[in-house]
Amino acid sequence: MKTLSLFLSAALLVGAPAYAAQKLYKDYPADVMPELSESGEYNVGVKTITANYPNPVMTMDGKQTERSLTLEVWYPAAEKTDLAVYSDETRNGNVFEIQADAYRDASMRPTEEGYPVVVISHGYTGYRTLMYYLGEHLASHGYVVAAIDHTDSTNKDVNFAENPYSGFPSTLLNRSRDQVLTLNAVTSHAFFSGNVDSEHAGLIGYSMGGYGAVNTVGGCYSFNDQAAATFTGGKDPAVIEHVKQALNTCAGGNASGDETLPAWKAAMALAPWGGQHQLFDTDALANINVPMLYVAGDNDDISGYQGVRWLFEHTGNKDTKLLTIKNARHNIAPHPAPKEAYGNEFDIGTYLEPAWEEQKLNAINEHFALALMNCHVKQMSDYCDFLTVSGSSDQAPVEGKVPPAWKGFDNRWALGLKMESKD
Repeated sequence: MKTLSLFLSAALLVGAPAYAAQKLYKDYPADVMPELSESGEYNVGVKTITANYPNPVMTMDGKQTERSLTLEVWYPAAEKTDLAVYSDETRNGNVFEIQADAYRDASMRPTEEGYPVVVISHGYTGYRTLMYYLGEHLASHGYVVAAIDHTDSTNKDVNFAENPYSGFPSTLLNRSRDQVLTLNAVTSHAFFSGNVDSEHAGLIGYSMGGYGAVNTVGGCYSFNDQAAATFTGGKDPAVIEHVKQALNTCAGGNASGDETLPAWKAAMALAPWGGQHQLFDTDALANINVPMLYVAGDNDDISGYQGVRWLFEHTGNKDTKLLTIKNARHNIAPHPAPKEAYGNEFDIGTYLEPAWEEQKLNAINEHFALALMNCHVKQMSDYCDFLTVSGSSDQAPVEGKVPPAWKGFDNRWALGLKMESKD
């Protein structure tokens, strides 16, 4: 894995300034981490921008309102400036700062062929730097990566302790729309437009971000009366019918999966929500033509592992795959917990996995995200081989012989994974 600075424990921070940014990762030898989790050749810049919807948007209750998103965008940098600091807060509202491995507002490294764009979408609730490790990692390999603060759906917007579902209707309605807007906003932005490839893009969504990602690449929603009432709180039949009409759209608010943006070349859905309630139209799932990689813990008790399997089994693209992380629950995507989350289960429960170290999970995500994007977005066929691993990674002896390790993993260091393909 990339060389990263040692995580500073609370004990080490005694006497340090309260505003000191944390470094969340340990230094591990590259041999114990997946090959494609190693940083690329580019220095990474990062910039915060705003993406505005060009017209007022409709809310779930039929009102029109202005909507904008805050984006954190990573990109290959031409220079080194001051290292960035990411500032966010836990579900309890505890503010924390993380030391980045990216240079704030550095000039962009020019390119003639253009850098493909990858959009990253967090869960409910979350924040735009929840998967900053993926943003920095992919940018170091020649991508422009835009991560979204989904308005109404962040830790800052939702008082999860007192009114945990206040932002959920907006999340159901806007998650896919936000992903489409973000791609268009970055490719047209003055700072990026001259150096991005607007025809080749990838999408990574976690939890509700995965719910949106499936829709964005053509998996139309199919809320029935009961689901519309359950997840929005509606009771009046007329209201429920309006909610269904608002929700049951495709590819970012369109009427059909045929209107999926052709720029989308690959999507990675990490613990995607919605399959456990079968909120997607099976015919639309069968017609998805974008390569999909589903990733899920086999003990996911939020999105439901069988729900993710349902999505995998009904997604029609021949390149669809399911990576199962054994003995994992739902928290397979966030960065390691900041020290401010260690005071209670309510906060740390959104980061911590019972049986896995977050840094190892992050490295696995980096490895397969880069393989997926390089294979299908950049069309670098050598990287497709990293996706053709199959069955268990455990190297359990067969007739007294130990099978070789998965491609990209050293012997003994791929324990606990399983890959399935459509064929």
